[in-house]
Amino acid sequence: MNKEQQICFFNGRIFTGDEWMNQAYITTSDGKVRSIDAIPSDSEGSGAFNEIDLEGGLLVPALIDIQLYGGNGKLFGENPSVEALQATVNYSLSGAAQLILPTVATNRDEVVFAAIDAVRQYWNEGGKGVAGLHLEGPFLNPQKKGAHAADHMQEPTIKNIEKFLNYGRGVVRMMTIAPELFSDEAIYLLQSAGVILSAGHSNATYEQANAAFARGINVCTHLFNAMSPLSHRAPGLVGAILDHPAVMSSIVADGYHVDIAAIRIAKQVMKDRLFLITDAVTENESGYYRHQLKGDRYCMPDGTLSGSALTMLSAVRFCIDKVGIEESEAFRMASLYPAKVLGLEKELGKIAPGYNAQWSWIGVHDSVRPISLHEVKEEA
Repeated sequence: MNKEQQICFFNGRIFTGDEWMNQAYITTSDGKVRSIDAIPSDSEGSGAFNEIDLEGGLLVPALIDIQLYGGNGKLFGENPSVEALQATVNYSLSGAAQLILPTVATNRDEVVFAAIDAVRQYWNEGGKGVAGLHLEGPFLNPQKKGAHAADHMQEPTIKNIEKFLNYGRGVVRMMTIAPELFSDEAIYLLQSAGVILSAGHSNATYEQANAAFARGINVCTHLFNAMSPLSHRAPGLVGAILDHPAVMSSIVADGYHVDIAAIRIAKQVMKDRLFLITDAVTENESGYYRHQLKGDRYCMPDGTLSGSALTMLSAVRFCIDKVGIEESEAFRMASLYPAKVLGLEKELGKIAPGYNAQWSWIGVHDSVRPISLHEVKEEA
């Protein structure tokens, strides 16, 4: 068990998830925040608590990325291994994301199974920061394939679904699907296994999308990209998402996947239902997904946009600086709201009593350092 710690953060700004503080006195124990208060006036210089100088930077709740494929030159989604997974985790940490869902795009079954094996081995070896696996495919609509390998897409039969569930039970946390291709039985099978279903790479009509939402699919993958668009006579999946009171959706905020004005409009309509992902990839020369860096985004050799070069922090910065989203809300889009998708909104996304003590220090030049209880103890 962790001993109770009293930590003073000063000389910066602390975002609790609800408000900003210039300094904070935080008590933690057993990895949880017990209290957060202003610094007691009678404790100055008493040595009553550990002190952390934020050096003019920020302290924010740990960010969460539920869709990315690799990082630091290792494309986990194409060449899965523990080494590639660790490289992806390290890449995410550089952008203040301490929890991720590494993602595998539509691919051969062997690749998916190898990714499942890698996550299990990573956990068994004590690896942290991975909440499970996100399978973006293979049950997608070829009409909205984007950069996905259409030759490896599969029909969502019970047999096809069961092979992934049986092999990946406890590891596969999320799956992007085209819901218009699914029977009620197939959707229930995935849901009963605890898999979070997200509608994406879908050509669903407005009516089909709402039927899927009624069946318990309450998340969608990268709004606007690879889905039936909003038209005045056919509102499509985009229209259904914007119109629904509760359905959430991720968005890729880099100015390439979605125009700045479209992000701003979606945010005004959806409010706390819109959250950030990076959809990040890395350069890769083998397999199907041969991503090539073009400026500050990635494309396939034929020029098809295939992924971003974002970190979660750079996505937040884009929302603040380019889209005009208020700073607090931009950070919630990268922490509290994805935590809600994972069912962890009572544990992550805030610096508040009862929440996990997982925070990131962000320096004035956007250098990032995770703050761990062990590190605080050692530095004190």
